[in-house]
Amino acid sequence: MTPKEARDIADAGFAYIARDAELVRVLLMQSGSDAAGLRAMAARPEFAVFVLDFLLENDQRVLDFAESEHIAPQRVQMARVVLGGGDPW
Repeated sequence: MTPKEARDIADAGFAYIARDAELVRVLLMQSGSDAAGLRAMAARPEFAVFVLDFLLENDQRVLDFAESEHIAPQRVQMARVVLGGGDPW
């Protein structure tokens, strides 16, 4: 997986989260920010890792996201590894 592919998965993850009010609420709570702050954070490179971590911390969340994107859930973990380390398995 290339860094661009990994970033595309993270971007799709953020779009997925943005479509679900409950996920947005939880993400805001975890980030300690409001919507404006979250938008500002989105411009930072490390935000992609934050989004992937958020998706990966809950099995059902990552499965639902992967299904919505028609990708294997393992690709989300792969993207996390490519963008910022982490255990690939």
